[in-house]
Amino acid sequence: MKLIFALHVAELDLLQPDFHRRLAEAGVTRLQVNLDDEPVADAMRFGPGRPITAVISAWTGSAPDDVAEAIRAVDGTADGWVVAERIPLPPPSVPDGVRAPALANWAFLRRPASMTAAEWTADWLDRHTQIAIDTQGTFGYLQHPVLAPVTPGAPDVAGIVEELFPMAAISDHHAFYGSGGDEEEFQRRFAVLMASCARFGADQGLDLVPTSRYCFSSLG
Repeated sequence: MKLIFALHVAELDLLQPDFHRRLAEAGVTRLQVNLDDEPVADAMRFGPGRPITAVISAWTGSAPDDVAEAIRAVDGTADGWVVAERIPLPPPSVPDGVRAPALANWAFLRRPASMTAAEWTADWLDRHTQIAIDTQGTFGYLQHPVLAPVTPGAPDVAGIVEELFPMAAISDHHAFYGSGGDEEEFQRRFAVLMASCARFGADQGLDLVPTSRYCFSSLG
């Protein structure tokens, strides 16, 4: 089972062994920590929700409430969800605890009231996926349909995406869109992507969080 948590408290020691030990005791077997930190300070961030300072991905065979309790012990405002996982574009492997050489953007998506859950999920996963990969300079792309909240009052998020871009994408739109310095190609890619996002409401009402990515393949 995979869980994703959005945290809101800054400067937490989420990379420290003591925190990982507490998660292992709660049943977490694998961990990913994403931080909105100094290396991505100049990247774009926006959204209607409370600002997100970190994203935790936790894999567990235990009760999700136990993991939520361990995470809320360090950030009582953390929101969490049980998710499914799809990886259309697997990111390169990086040694445990080493920062991935990437701008890892997280998007928390909300479903428009005009679409049913089935319509929205199909449009996102079946139609939009390849367009997103073809129009951006990503080298890692993960999708997470939300199955259920695991914390009280968690925002009504329908899907969560993580996209890995080269670090140059922070300041270079050609690096972000993979347009190779061709302004006309950039404009074409941007228009195609925005039109695709608009079809399932991802052009509005989403939280975008730039992060640094750290993976830990085994806890305990």
